[in-house]
Amino acid sequence: MKRLVSLVVQPLCSRKVRVALATVVAAYAGQLGLGWDEQMILTVLSVGVALILGIAHEDAGAKSSGQSAQPGETP
Repeated sequence: MKRLVSLVVQPLCSRKVRVALATVVAAYAGQLGLGWDEQMILTVLSVGVALILGIAHEDAGAKSSGQSAQPGETP
């Protein structure tokens, strides 16, 4: 049981996973009841994708320079 919980919770330590979940939740919430039009939903999705790509770029830069990537820390 403990292993199953750690398999579910461990990915939530990743900033990319948290941004992806927040983006999907916001998009579904907008579609189901917040009264957002298609333009607003696409904006939320675009910002989520941009954040994920930015985090991936930051992580890749930290690895290539020999630094360890720390969440929330700028090199």
